[in-house]
Amino acid sequence: MFVLVSVPRRATSVAFTAVLLAGGSAGCGGGAESDSAVANPPKVTPAEAVAKARKNAEDITSLRYRLSGTVPGRSRLEGEASMSTQPLAMSMKMTATGDQRGNGPAEIRFVDKVMYVGGSAVRPEKLKGKSWITITPAVWGRGGAYNQSYGVLPSQLQAKPTAQSTLLTGSKDLRLIGSETVGGAKTTHYKGTVNSDGLTRERLDLFIQLLVSDPLTMDLWIDGEGRTKQFRMRAEHNADLVGTGDGPLDLTITFLDINQPVTIKAPPTKDTTRLAADTQGG
Repeated sequence: MFVLVSVPRRATSVAFTAVLLAGGSAGCGGGAESDSAVANPPKVTPAEAVAKARKNAEDITSLRYRLSGTVPGRSRLEGEASMSTQPLAMSMKMTATGDQRGNGPAEIRFVDKVMYVGGSAVRPEKLKGKSWITITPAVWGRGGAYNQSYGVLPSQLQAKPTAQSTLLTGSKDLRLIGSETVGGAKTTHYKGTVNSDGLTRERLDLFIQLLVSDPLTMDLWIDGEGRTKQFRMRAEHNADLVGTGDGPLDLTITFLDINQPVTIKAPPTKDTTRLAADTQGG
């Protein structure tokens, strides 16, 4: 079930009453089938391959992706989502379990700086006979200081996965693991660790959103076109940012359809109800 909490708005310092997400079941893991160690190693170095994947990530304008694993404070998650960059919009169906907030799937959409939340994870009394709660202003997919989902989405899911996949470029110990099949695609698997010290400002912002401590262990699977197919992030939670019982990060995100048509629409107005806001200054 959703519960109500008071969450500070970063950009405006205004307190806002919001909903928190819950429910469901999930799994984690890489989702990759190992073929063998690379018999014919790629002609590029691990650093060159990861840099190329980072560059190619900048050209992704739409994406369908799957997520699975655990995040600090939410325990296990499983979901599937679609996103577009022009205009910036996202639609996600997600379940969470083990975070003491109840059970049930939720659907979250971000369209035109409005967040829509529906599904059995929302308390019926909050829906008031409708199918969706609306909360505004809401922002997804930008820098950490500018995202705002009022606690509905875990911090680790508020950045674009295309940006998160580039974190491995900050690794000092990149290495080649082998050739593996991920979702039917032949990929090359690379692995390394990332520390917050020395990251660029943009990547440090992404790192902070993960709410973890150094080091972040990251696996990256790159397909034959030099694009990210899958990445996995693992680290211990940062006790200065989340509770001591909130567990580790172990999240895998798999890219499904890249630059294919994606349509994300707001639900019909007749099916929505606005969540009451506490606009007391803070």
